Amino acid sequence: MSASIIVIPCFNEEKRLEVLQFRKHAITHPNHQFLFVNDGSSDRTALILDDLKAAAPDAFDVLHLPQNQGKAEAVRQGMLQAMHAEVDYAGFWDADLATPLDMIPEFAAQLDQTPQLSMVIGARVKLLGRQIERQRLRHYLGRTFATAASIVLKLPIYDSQCGAKLFRVTPECETLFATPFLTNWIFDVELLARARQLEKFYQCPALEETVYELPLPRWMDVAGSKVKPHDFLKAFFELSSIYWNYLRPSIKAPFAELAAASAREETRKAA
Repeated sequence: MSASIIVIPCFNEEKRLEVLQFRKHAITHPNHQFLFVNDGSSDRTALILDDLKAAAPDAFDVLHLPQNQGKAEAVRQGMLQAMHAEVDYAGFWDADLATPLDMIPEFAAQLDQTPQLSMVIGARVKLLGRQIERQRLRHYLGRTFATAASIVLKLPIYDSQCGAKLFRVTPECETLFATPFLTNWIFDVELLARARQLEKFYQCPALEETVYELPLPRWMDVAGSKVKPHDFLKAFFELSSIYWNYLRPSIKAPFAELAAASAREETRKAA
């Protein structure tokens, strides 16, 4: 049975963290571990996470960041720690559990069944028979942004921004997190742009062959989200930054070179 670590970025989640749900999942899925990244919270989040770890240290771990650095950096640091553990898969999940935890085995099953896949990402597709509950304004803004991201990436992706993603632990996937992100709101798109660079300059397999979008049967907006409608404007500015730094035709692979150097340094330290 494949082992997985799921990174949960947390910033002031005292009132939204479903501790009981995490405990239940840990009991029924001992091959799944959770790494909570406390991103400099100013409420009782740190105490709650420390209590959770103390109660079940085999299932839960906590990484405390001394100050708030944003979701992108919290996820990045958590993923690097997760990928250095002895597990098959590492991913990240939103702390509000908009995507239910019982979807983790479905994500892992896709990687189990298809060895060429490097990542599985959730897709919030509202179809008959599926319970996708999303505010109408956020839905339409999200669809507009998703179309723009698909065009910039030259990738027929439906939902780059779903907060549930699982990666196969490989040197290539670890490289995606090797350096800090340029963006914060849409680092998910930046991850794919980094993968495009590695594909172009290091002959990695095409994303169309290694990325799988898994339509979610259930997803719901949870009250207290830190993403506001005006943040979609920021996202479009960040999308232009991604194009300029990773995808323009004249790019000389700055990320790919930095990431390769970082990977070599990690290998040297490990030796």
